[in-house]
Amino acid sequence: MWSYEISDADKAKLEALENPKVLKIISEAAALMKPSKVVVFDDSAEDIAKVRQMAIENNEEKPLAMEGHTVHYDGYSDQGRDKANTATLLPAGQKLSRGLNVKERESALEEIMGFMNGVMEGKEMIIRFFCLGPTNSRFSISSLQITDSYYVGHSEDILYRPGYEEFKRLNDKDEFFYFWHSAGELGEDNTTINIDKRRIYIDPQENRVLSVNNQYAGNSLACKKLSLRLAINKANKEDWLTEHMFISAFYPLDERRKTYFMGAYPSGCGKTSTAMIEGSTIVGDDIAYIREGAEGEMRAVNIERGIFGIIGDVNAKDDPLIFKAITEPKELVFSNILTTEDGKAYWSGMGKDIEVPTEGFNHSGAWKKGNVDAAGKEIPMSHPNSRFTTTISELDNADENYDNPGGVAVDGIFYGGRDSDTNVPISESLSWEHGVFVGATIESETTATTLGATGQRASSPMANMDFVIVPLSLYLSNHIKFGNKLKRCPKVFSTNYFLKNAEGQYMNEKTDKRVWALWAEGRVHGDYEAIATPIGLLPKYEDLKALFDGAFDDRNYTLEEYNEQFSVRTDKYLEKLDRMEELYSTEENMPEEFWAVLKSQRENLKALAEKHGKSVLTPAELA
Repeated sequence: MWSYEISDADKAKLEALENPKVLKIISEAAALMKPSKVVVFDDSAEDIAKVRQMAIENNEEKPLAMEGHTVHYDGYSDQGRDKANTATLLPAGQKLSRGLNVKERESALEEIMGFMNGVMEGKEMIIRFFCLGPTNSRFSISSLQITDSYYVGHSEDILYRPGYEEFKRLNDKDEFFYFWHSAGELGEDNTTINIDKRRIYIDPQENRVLSVNNQYAGNSLACKKLSLRLAINKANKEDWLTEHMFISAFYPLDERRKTYFMGAYPSGCGKTSTAMIEGSTIVGDDIAYIREGAEGEMRAVNIERGIFGIIGDVNAKDDPLIFKAITEPKELVFSNILTTEDGKAYWSGMGKDIEVPTEGFNHSGAWKKGNVDAAGKEIPMSHPNSRFTTTISELDNADENYDNPGGVAVDGIFYGGRDSDTNVPISESLSWEHGVFVGATIESETTATTLGATGQRASSPMANMDFVIVPLSLYLSNHIKFGNKLKRCPKVFSTNYFLKNAEGQYMNEKTDKRVWALWAEGRVHGDYEAIATPIGLLPKYEDLKALFDGAFDDRNYTLEEYNEQFSVRTDKYLEKLDRMEELYSTEENMPEEFWAVLKSQRENLKALAEKHGKSVLTPAELA
C-alpha cells in the first residue's frame, strides 16, 4: 500500500482519515516528485510547533531578536505574484475573460508534471491539512497542502485554521481542494534557482493547484490567492460568493453600535490599512466567503485567521494598530525586509523618528545603501512588496466574531482603487446595481505586488480580476442576483485615497480614511443626509467637519479641502466610462443592469457639464 517512505505514526494519521482520495493524491505526488520521505502533520500543538522549528532548522526562516519573530527571504526574481506564468487549465477551445491566462489543460499538465518529476529528491514531502474558513461551519472548505517548504507550512499555520480534524468529519470524502507545491532546486542562499521554470497552474476540473520553482507566498501558499480562484469557480456554480475582501466592524465616535463592512481593494491600495482603521475591529483582511443568512441578510466569514500584509510605509503615525502589532513579541514572519547582525528588523517608511541602518541583509543578500542590481537599478533597503504574517488573535483590535462559524451580518461594502485624477474620496452608490457597477469599474495604478511594470492604469473588477476563473459576465450577473434576493442588502461605497492635485500632491492625509469610514457607517444607519449626483451620494461638508473634529485633535478640515476633494470632475468620469465601455464590450452576455447604469451616468454627467458650462463641479453646485 505504501510506495513511499513514511513512519508508522504518519501512516496512522493518514489511515485515521478514512479517505481513499487523500491517499491516492499523496501516492501520486510522491511517485512523481520522489521525496526522500513523506511526513504528515496533524492539528496537535506539537506538530504545529515542529513545522516552525523545521523552517528554522532548514534555513528557510531566521530567528530575530524580538521573541517569536522570524524572517524569510525569497529570491531576487521571486518577489511578487507571477501573472505571466500563472494560468487556469481548461479544455481546448475554452477561454476566460480579458487579461486572464489560460492554458490548454492536457499540454500544460504534461509541461508542469515534467518540471515536477523528481523535484523533491533529497527533500521531505510535507503533508498538511487546513480549513478555509472557521471549523464546523457551513461556509468552509477543507484543503490538503503538499509541499517541500516548511516556510509554506509555517505560514499557513499562522494564516489558516487547522484542518486535520475537519478532514475526519468530511461527509463527502471527495469534496476538498488540494495543492502540490515545490520550491524546486535551491541555491547556496536557499532560494529557488530555476525561475525560468516557475509555473503556477490552477486546475478547476480537479479542484487543485500545481505550483513549482517558487517561494514567494503569493505563488507558493495555495491556500491563499490560488485557492481563491477555485472557490470563485465553486461559488458561481452554487449561488454564493467568494470575494477578495476584508471584513471589519466600524463604530461611531461614541461607540454606541457596531456595523460590519467588507471591502475590496487591489493590492497596494489600502486594503489592510482600511481593515485596521483606528477604532475598528477586524474579522479578516483579504478573502471572504459570503452566503445568505437565515433572515435574508448578507453573512460572511474570513477564510483566514491571519494577515499577510504589505509592510512598506507602515509606521506608528499612519498605521498605529498594524505598527504596534508587528513590533511586539508574538509569532510573526517577516519577508524580504532588511535585518541586521543583531537581529533587528527594518523596512522602508517605518517612521521618520527611526534611524535605519545603511547596511545589513535583505532580499538581495548582503546589502549596503547605494548597492545596485545587475540592471544598474539601486536596491532599496527592503523590497516594495515585503510582508509580515501574523495571526488576527494576536491583534489588540481582533473582533470577537473573527472565528464565528456563523459569520457576521454585513451592512456595508467598500470598493477602492489607486486613482489620481477621478474618483472622490468617498461616495455612496445609488442602488445595489450601481454598487455592482462601482465594483466592476475599479481601476488602479499597478504596484510592486505583481511582477512587471508599475504605474500603469489597470482595470480590476471587485479587485478580483486576476482570480475570476468564470466568465466575467456570469460573475457580475451573480452579484446582482445575490444582492437582489436579500431582504437586508448592504449599502455600497466607493473610496479613493490617492486623489492628487495639479501639483501632484495627495489631497488626503493617510489617516483621513477613518473619517470616510465613520461617514459610511453613519449613512448605513441614516445619521447623515447626502448630496445626490450621477456618480453617487456625496457627504456634506458640515458632517465631515464634525467627524474630523471628533476623530482628531489636530486636524482642521477646511471647506477648501472639501471642495478640492469632492468636486465631480465630469470630464474624467466620462473618460472612465468610455474606457469601461470599451473593456466590457468584448464580454458576452453582460448583465443589462451594467449597461443601464453606464448609460444613465454618462447622460447625467454630460447634462450637468452643459448646464454649468464647465467640467469640474463643486458639491454646492450639485446640491
